[in-house]
Amino acid sequence: MRREPDYFGEDVELVLVYIAKKLKEALAIETLFTESGLDYLVEPDTYSGGIIFRTERTGAFFYVAPENQTTAFAILTRANYTALS
Repeated sequence: MRREPDYFGEDVELVLVYIAKKLKEALAIETLFTESGLDYLVEPDTYSGGIIFRTERTGAFFYVAPENQTTAFAILTRANYTALS
């Protein structure tokens, strides 16, 4: 389930598990996590992209609590997405 930052508490250091670079991809990841019952946080942020001409782009950054990191990686891998390690 998609959660707000305060749901996880101030003392929890969330783990970045995936960066979606397109809206369609972000919506697919949200569906995967929600259907699996996984609590996650998604926030827009910038990343560097491009090979020849480096640019700043905006993506959807997906975070989970540390105890759910393995589960999130398994969900992403089953759906053929490459999780961040």
